[in-house]
Amino acid sequence: MIFEQVATGGCQSYLIGCPETCQGALIDPEVRQVDRYQLLAARDSLRIRYVIDTHTHADHFSATHRFAELLGVPVVMHRSSPAPFVTLRLDDGDSLAVGNLRIQAIHTPGHTRDSMCLLVEDRVFTGDTLLIGATGRTDLPSGDPDALYDSLFGKLLRLPPETLVYPAHDYKGRTHSTIGAEIAENPRLQVTEREAFVAMMNGLNLSAPTHLSEALRTNMNGGKTVTQLLAEAAATVPFMSMPELDRRLGERANDMIVLDVRERDAFRAGHIPGARNVPRGQLELRVNEDFPDPTQRIVVYCELGKISTLAASTLRQLGFVRTAALDGGMTAWRESGFMVEGEPIG
Repeated sequence: MIFEQVATGGCQSYLIGCPETCQGALIDPEVRQVDRYQLLAARDSLRIRYVIDTHTHADHFSATHRFAELLGVPVVMHRSSPAPFVTLRLDDGDSLAVGNLRIQAIHTPGHTRDSMCLLVEDRVFTGDTLLIGATGRTDLPSGDPDALYDSLFGKLLRLPPETLVYPAHDYKGRTHSTIGAEIAENPRLQVTEREAFVAMMNGLNLSAPTHLSEALRTNMNGGKTVTQLLAEAAATVPFMSMPELDRRLGERANDMIVLDVRERDAFRAGHIPGARNVPRGQLELRVNEDFPDPTQRIVVYCELGKISTLAASTLRQLGFVRTAALDGGMTAWRESGFMVEGEPIG
């Protein structure tokens, strides 16, 4: 088998192929690596026949739709994927023929409803279902810890212990593991009782991915780039200048919410006076609790002014129609000499 692993930060994607027939498939491709995948395929004389996502990604932008347009090949996902551009939907146990290779789908819901693992010869591509030393989280849209328990203990961990494990993410520079090693060493897999496992997953309290809504929207609706998303968001969002915001902050009757969507460490290091902090990745998860009044005026800012534009667009789509984005970000606010506070409020 021809095999290439491509890392993009912590994201892992794979090009596999049949050397006898020169047919290949891409698994979990990342949009920034399109040229690299094509170069690798050309080097190995592979014709990419399928592009496959193991699930609807919430933490990076998939290149499947882009490759479908470039090469005229099917986009493959599990049948429960919400993406309308998927042209070949697999069920549990279905296989794809890539020359003499067979790629078998194992439906493993839990991280997402449409999660599947792909068994190919001596290895399994586990997406975000099973990671090296961890498992996929279950607190994002369509996640289900009870389903993940069944997928792991009822399916995936029953594969032969020598089966190689290649996940969709690893942030410590590791390339692969084995089923046997994960059973023996993965701390989450030591919790073998269902109720305890579900309680553990529900109590992880993880930060949400930075581009959660944008990645989900992109990966479900056709692979728009961040630049395209920014342009679309900017066309639907009003902006407030920094001098105007500064003036309004000095008004006694001001009831406007100034929302900082940076991570908490950046917020602690310095923020606009009176600002509230909800990191961008947590916005959809906390919006109803943190902002019960959809008629209240909100001004959103980030470090450079881009993420805040996307966040403001999201809030307006969620019904907060008086939301605006700061024209500029925290960097420009500091450089302009406006007041900065160094500790969070609220």
